Amino acid sequence: MLNVIWLAIVLTAVLVGGFSGRLEQMTEGAFATAADAVMKIALPLVGLMAIWLGIMRLAERAGFVQLLARALRPVMRRLFPDVPAEHPAMGAMVMNMSANMLGLGNAATPLGLRAMALLQKLNPHPTVASNAMVTFLAVNTASLQLIPTTAISILAVQGGKSPSNIVIPAMLATAIAMTCGVTAARLLSRLRIFRVQPDPAAAGPTSAAPDVEIAVEKLEPRPFTAAGRWMLAIFLLAFVWMLFALVWPASADALPAMLGAKWRHAVFWPDIGTGLRMLRALSMLAVPFLLAFIPLAASLRGVKVYEQFCEGAKEAFGTAQRIIPFLVAMLVAIRLLRDAGVVQAVTGMLRSPLEFIGFPPDLLSLAAMRPLSGSASQGIFVDLVKTHGADSMIARMAATIYGSTETTFYVLAVYFGSIGIRQTRHAVAVGLTADLIATAAAIAACRLLL
Repeated sequence: MLNVIWLAIVLTAVLVGGFSGRLEQMTEGAFATAADAVMKIALPLVGLMAIWLGIMRLAERAGFVQLLARALRPVMRRLFPDVPAEHPAMGAMVMNMSANMLGLGNAATPLGLRAMALLQKLNPHPTVASNAMVTFLAVNTASLQLIPTTAISILAVQGGKSPSNIVIPAMLATAIAMTCGVTAARLLSRLRIFRVQPDPAAAGPTSAAPDVEIAVEKLEPRPFTAAGRWMLAIFLLAFVWMLFALVWPASADALPAMLGAKWRHAVFWPDIGTGLRMLRALSMLAVPFLLAFIPLAASLRGVKVYEQFCEGAKEAFGTAQRIIPFLVAMLVAIRLLRDAGVVQAVTGMLRSPLEFIGFPPDLLSLAAMRPLSGSASQGIFVDLVKTHGADSMIARMAATIYGSTETTFYVLAVYFGSIGIRQTRHAVAVGLTADLIATAAAIAACRLLL
């Protein structure tokens, strides 16, 4: 399906651009995007992946990935029945989902690539997407959002009085979208058109990524000593204090004076505002906590942390190198479509029908661009906020849509390109279904709650 979609995008863009006199602009944009795909996306991704793949290696060697997967085994087995319960892919997918929920996009992508590489080890058809891969992409692109940090930040910068009001609508929209996305993945996988068609050119289940070595053996690290448990306890108490200070800064400053019965008057009783501050604080502390806690715990369990970190990090360059062709192909096609004016033309044609069904026409360009390009959709979002005001209903709907949906085609190109998948089966349909439902749910949630 991706072959047909890519060709349709390119042909449509060139034909429309040719008749509208925009070919020169499209040519310049295509070359600029191709350069940016390599220099501003793929190469910086090497550094990010090196960090998180190294941390993942330490988490595996310390037994945390397996422990996390075991704790969530009932849910994960229902979502991914084809993946063994003890397989490292389970833990990698859980960590990716956790990063997405906290809005840690820089951490989520490397962890997702790691999960896809592990799922490829179980794939009997190395160039064809497995059901587990498509389901994982559905969960990834429609991941439950606790804090849509980017959308909230843009509203705040533009002068919004209550930018965090979109948190609950975004959570509701992503929960609905994720449920529908997983359901669509299950139902569409049974259709004949999306059944697995083995690629005769494939040599074996690991031929798509021969240079990726991923340990799937059962690891049994050394148990914690009494001194090690005390060190971890002190470390965790330090981060609990940091969390307390971020959520209740006034109370944290005054805590030394709060003795005896005076603690009852401290301002740290829970309310809605406290819950939002708690989520923001967790998002702020999550990355530093993981970067420090996992190496410390791994070291206390006898893991040679520097060596194992480097062993995991060295996979990053090979992964980035494999995704470059797919990234360039997809981003250039999307840029051509955008510069040709196709999105604007479709928006104008659909304005009246959209008004009839209650969909604000001003949001169509954002909804149409969001699955295609993150930077372009962010630009459209910012323009909507500036035009209508940060506290307008249009701006809040746009923020909720932006925080509830994902750049589906980018994710498909990067995740599948990293492991050499050529037949994506129903992944595109599932991703777009999740985006469409998330958009509709975001608008409905804003009308209901805001």
